[in-house]
Amino acid sequence: MFYTSTRDKTVKVTASQAITQGISSDGGLFVPEDIPEFSTDELIEYSKLDYIGRAKAILSMYLTDFSQEEIDLCVKGAYAQGKFSSEKVAELKQLKDGVNVLELWKGPTCAFKDMALQLLPHLLTTSAKKTAKGKEIVILVATSGDTGKAALEGFKDVDGTKIMVFYPSDGVSPMQKLQMTTQEGSNVNVCAIEGNFDDAQNGVKSIFTNKETKKKLDDKGMMFSSANSINWGRLAPQIVYYISAYCDLVSENKINVGDLINIVVPTGNFGNILAAYYAKEMGLPIDKLICASNKNNVLTDFLMTGKYDKNRDFHTTSSPSMDILISSNLERLLFLLCGMDDIQVRSWMASLTNSGKYDVGKNMLKKLNSIFAAGFCDDEKTKMTIAKTYEDFNYLCDTHTGVAVNVYNSYREESGNTTPTVIASTASPFKFSASVLNALAPEKAKGLDEFEMVCELSKITGLECPPQLANLASKKVRFTDCCSKDEMGKKVLDLV
Repeated sequence: MFYTSTRDKTVKVTASQAITQGISSDGGLFVPEDIPEFSTDELIEYSKLDYIGRAKAILSMYLTDFSQEEIDLCVKGAYAQGKFSSEKVAELKQLKDGVNVLELWKGPTCAFKDMALQLLPHLLTTSAKKTAKGKEIVILVATSGDTGKAALEGFKDVDGTKIMVFYPSDGVSPMQKLQMTTQEGSNVNVCAIEGNFDDAQNGVKSIFTNKETKKKLDDKGMMFSSANSINWGRLAPQIVYYISAYCDLVSENKINVGDLINIVVPTGNFGNILAAYYAKEMGLPIDKLICASNKNNVLTDFLMTGKYDKNRDFHTTSSPSMDILISSNLERLLFLLCGMDDIQVRSWMASLTNSGKYDVGKNMLKKLNSIFAAGFCDDEKTKMTIAKTYEDFNYLCDTHTGVAVNVYNSYREESGNTTPTVIASTASPFKFSASVLNALAPEKAKGLDEFEMVCELSKITGLECPPQLANLASKKVRFTDCCSKDEMGKKVLDLV
């Protein structure tokens, strides 16, 4: 299998090259030339496997220049016993009949990004041996909260790599900030920026495509790569957990093989729901993909109108990992839906850069509506949903999962669609203890600091805070730098 660029379909690279480079030199994203498919019989066989077995089977279809031994080592290295607090790695919890929550936050940083970022270092180092000719890999990351810590944890002290993470100074939760600024490892660096996630993401993309900066790295025997979901090595592992969730529903006799399901995903950058779309195209029986947004509802508006417009107020919300106005992975979807028309995609992306908006037209909108539903909710509705979900089902969800539950409830009521559903739960509620505690018992949150709120939340729910979060209270802050978005390139050069 070869990969091409969303902005130049004459590009042809292997999986290893795509993973090592992270982003195409033309600024486009790598996508497989063809989407592999599996049969019903193969889906039945996957249902008999554990998560590691399913991951090896699915990833083998995409990483065709990896040997089976290499895939085996990568997958076992990521998901071996002890890495995740659940033996199933990604565990389904039933909320009510026909509605299940897929807990994707059982990894070392308590966020769904671990599902890919525990694997990516193995994929990247294996790829680099094939394609990078001994160069040191400098990994740049823009984060709205969870990706940064997951990437830092995945790449800390990995030979042949350095990693630099940029996060919006006022756009992450206190717990997310502490997770990053206390990060251990000799090859890691963290810097806040004055701005929002889009500023960080645009800055990283600009550094990636800056020829002068790339030459300076090349002269030092280094090259850039990415741990954001613009890197195919981040996106491919996410396909696995949707297929695995379906297999678990089958093995638990909640559905029969071939039955349709809905999948609900809270998302800002569109990568997590795009992975579900790839699973659907591979043969997973999916009815609707339901995109859940917070008050920064640029994706909801786009999926309902076909018009993407980032020229709007940016809101800092209680679900900060979704505080995004430029959804990078949407480019991959558009490339696929327009028949890999790179000229058209270049035109849309140029319009986004120049005017902050583009319109895909009625025909494309019709395609989008046949696949996706969309909705959004603000912080107040998220808060109410967290409280009601706990009251009705004794299930505690974080602010991002709360958005997804709210949007799904509205979709189900309005559409009458009662197809069995999987809701992606993207983070531990203890990562957002202030918001969650204020949803359940606002009177008990007054005057408490972050870790006192964690203790109070644990006390009133009877749930234990994951130790990797609780132990942050005693960790020393290592990184306090903050820069403007224009200074990001200099910070990177200082690092290397």
